[in-house]
Amino acid sequence: MSSSEFRDIDVIAPSFKKRYSGVTSTVIRLVPIQARDIAITATSPLLPDEVPNVPPKALVTMPRSGPSGARVWHARRNVEMVAGLALKYLLGKRLRLLFTSAAQRRHTGFTRWLIRRMDHVIATSGKSASYLERDATVIRHGVDCDLFQPVADKAALRAALDLPTDGLLVGCFGRIRHQKGNDLFVQAMIKVCKSHPHVRALIMGRATADNSGFLQDLKDQVAAAGLQDQILFRDEVPVEDVPRHFQALDLYVAPQRWEGFGLTPLEAMACGAPAVATKVGAFEELVVPGETGTLCEIEDLEKITSDIAHCLEDPARLHHMSQASRTHVLENFRLEGEAAAIIAVYRDLLTR
Repeated sequence: MSSSEFRDIDVIAPSFKKRYSGVTSTVIRLVPIQARDIAITATSPLLPDEVPNVPPKALVTMPRSGPSGARVWHARRNVEMVAGLALKYLLGKRLRLLFTSAAQRRHTGFTRWLIRRMDHVIATSGKSASYLERDATVIRHGVDCDLFQPVADKAALRAALDLPTDGLLVGCFGRIRHQKGNDLFVQAMIKVCKSHPHVRALIMGRATADNSGFLQDLKDQVAAAGLQDQILFRDEVPVEDVPRHFQALDLYVAPQRWEGFGLTPLEAMACGAPAVATKVGAFEELVVPGETGTLCEIEDLEKITSDIAHCLEDPARLHHMSQASRTHVLENFRLEGEAAAIIAVYRDLLTR
């Protein structure tokens, strides 16, 4: 898309970070669906071909107005709020400024200043909304339930992924670092695997250079316990392979110490894997204790461990929770529902 083609665009969703992140994932998931119902494009240095996208450099020369007059600029980071303000007030582009906040903490003074200048704000959870100093529309993230769904032959899938085909598989996916609680997962699974030889654990994710020592320490703990065949480590896999790894699980663990929203428990539950999660991010709004998983206090290693064991020890209960997890996501957290709710905000801004 060239700058001249902006004349038909009503909504712009910027994603300026070159490295793959949660915001990048959100734009990749939502924009193609939203493009079916509204004239929207992303603007990012690099996105998959299926995502409507225009290079950020074309923003400078795009027409001042859109087909409806002002366009919606949907920022999800500070840098994108700054860019929206610059385009509006320095370059004279007619924009309605929208920001989505996922933060679970008090914003910095600069961020609060930026948010005050937005025309509207979306919060990804009730907890996120509570940290804002203005009204916000709460729209929780959703999951592509066609992509993330249970698989009929789990053993065959595990074989294709070079994972153990026997026993129960417990997963913990995402960046390898202290705030994600990977060490809590390892310590819990060492105890569980020692008393349950049929249980396997899979830790999957990338460790940046500054976290390589943290990752090596986790591997050393597993080796010292003699559980290398039960507790497995796998590096970050391509995006298209992520759903298949969720489908291979029987149980998912989200032991984070801090999280913005936290999509992985939803992705796991959509695939029929209940979630043992800590009370961070939006997890308390996603997991139904006793039905789709359990909730634990932050760093409560004893409860995390006992909840994992309890879920795995009762096959009937695990089966019930698996079915309930899938139903819960289908009824409350479909990606199409998230996309439609955000489009309603877009349309309101466009008609102001």
